[in-house]
Amino acid sequence: MSGKESESESESMKLGLEEVSREFKTLVSSEDLRSLNHLQHTILGRLQDSNAVLSHFNEFSQHCYNEISGDMARNTRVFKSIKSDLDYIFLKLRNMKTKLSTTYPDAFPEDSMSKVIDRRPDLEMPK
Repeated sequence: MSGKESESESESMKLGLEEVSREFKTLVSSEDLRSLNHLQHTILGRLQDSNAVLSHFNEFSQHCYNEISGDMARNTRVFKSIKSDLDYIFLKLRNMKTKLSTTYPDAFPEDSMSKVIDRRPDLEMPK
């Protein structure tokens, strides 16, 4: 291809693009474009406001979490300790009941020695 052919092809491509551009301009009115631009700016403003509110809320939430996280950790340790203590107490009670029923078979009615169902919720399993 020579330089003139390349130039001519480039010129015809440019003219074609300009024609396509003119056709696109006729498809949408300038009033519609202004309206669309206005709506986009309105949406942008609302999104920026929402982003600012969410950022403020996140900062507030982080501050609140930092204030109570120590208490939550301490209370969790206390609850685990209480659960451990209660488990130990119930184990001791079951052992005592077994020893008493062995020593004194008439101490408990027959149906009371059947398998006791533990109805306590398992706090470590999610619901």
